[in-house]
Amino acid sequence: MKICLIGDGLTNLILAKILANKGIEVLLCNKQRRNNTSIITRTISISKYNFNFLKKNSLDIKKICWPINYIKIFNESNLNNEILNFGSNNNELFYLFKQNKLYNYLQNNIKKNKFIKKLKVKNNFFYSIIKKNNFNLIINSDNKIKIINNLFSKKISRDYNSTAFTSLIKHDNISNNSAFQIFTKFGPLAFLPYSKNETSIVFSVLNKKKITDKEIKELIVKYNKFYKINTFSKFEKFNLKFSTLRKYYYKKILCFGDNLHKVHPLAGQGFNMTLRDIQILSDLIDNKINLGLDLDSSLLKEFELKTKHLNYIFSFGINFINDFFKIDNKYINEYSSRMIKYLNQNKLFKKYTLKFADKGLVI
Repeated sequence: MKICLIGDGLTNLILAKILANKGIEVLLCNKQRRNNTSIITRTISISKYNFNFLKKNSLDIKKICWPINYIKIFNESNLNNEILNFGSNNNELFYLFKQNKLYNYLQNNIKKNKFIKKLKVKNNFFYSIIKKNNFNLIINSDNKIKIINNLFSKKISRDYNSTAFTSLIKHDNISNNSAFQIFTKFGPLAFLPYSKNETSIVFSVLNKKKITDKEIKELIVKYNKFYKINTFSKFEKFNLKFSTLRKYYYKKILCFGDNLHKVHPLAGQGFNMTLRDIQILSDLIDNKINLGLDLDSSLLKEFELKTKHLNYIFSFGINFINDFFKIDNKYINEYSSRMIKYLNQNKLFKKYTLKFADKGLVI
């Protein structure tokens, strides 16, 4: 069995490792080598459920992550007391990774794997890959391959009219096991710990007017109640858009990763959604192999039937959270404050919210 993976991002590096563990031959091809220096300030959160899944598949990534035990949520009207809090001292909620460190770890992990071959593709060679019949499946996680993306033009999309600013701050040493989310009038601001003296910042700012890096830094300092900041790294920024495909596959080609779904980063769920997709795809492949069946388009159909409705509901749930707090900050609503206070004291609500964030939807 042979599977072609197009793109060499985090998604396909993990997928390549998992497929190789099953004895499946993998061709990992990409247009050009990834430039890791451009993602030096970006971090990725991985839920405990997904972390354990990777560990079971021989990806021991504990040495390059930082565990988070608490999530504390604030809004514009009350910066001194959290409106919601989750977690405990003896249970990690998720783990934070520097994107470039995770990428380098995965590259090194698959470097000498006999089942994985790499190919740097030039010109229009992707077309010939699609036409070849020696691959059971082709999985595309690269959103810049036009010849494939043209087959998947139907999607539900939305422009958040926001720009995400990311940076790493260095600060005085603290225990640093709590993540903070502040819903400000400018947009959600997240403080995500990476070590005792280093924290990642993601500030999703509404595009009401042009804003400079200096102004962003001043706002972060204004809202910061947690750290004695010493330095900021250079800010990186990217536009935020929501999208989800209406059709996941075409013949034996499957779109995957960010090609399938992009969501707002406020809940840190984008990459976790992809990891849950990988788990489902892995289980479906195991079922086919155990039954002695070929890996073909029927597998992709099963994958779409099993995941699409869950991804839709989960994605729109993230959108609802973003829209709710955006409206709530605009019209500081006394009734919503009472409702949130009640939810913060409700153990059942907290239990299922954490389960939702950890495992996604299971219907």
